[in-house]
Amino acid sequence: MKTAGLQVSHREVAPDTVVVTLAGKMMLSDSAALETVIATLLETGRRKFIVDLSGLTHIDSTGIGTFIASLGKVSQAGGALAMAGAGGMVREGFRVTRLDKVFRFFPDVESARATL
Repeated sequence: MKTAGLQVSHREVAPDTVVVTLAGKMMLSDSAALETVIATLLETGRRKFIVDLSGLTHIDSTGIGTFIASLGKVSQAGGALAMAGAGGMVREGFRVTRLDKVFRFFPDVESARATL
């Protein structure tokens, strides 16, 4: 799925485990794309998600709010959500909002996958 500033793709890496890759800018108008992909995958029985943030260059408060909503949906379904590869201002956005204490961050997808 591609919006004006955000590209969202996903791939299954193990039964029940999906890597959702984000690239570009996750701003107000693009934020719903992640929530849509997560909801669709939950409907198909997926429960473990790794969000690869290594290609994400910018995120605003709406984007961060989308992660909170997605984590809630995944948790309600009995699943798990991990963040991988966040750097720069994206990682800082989660740190200043203290959400780095809520989400599990890993340096890369493989590290996250080993934990899930």
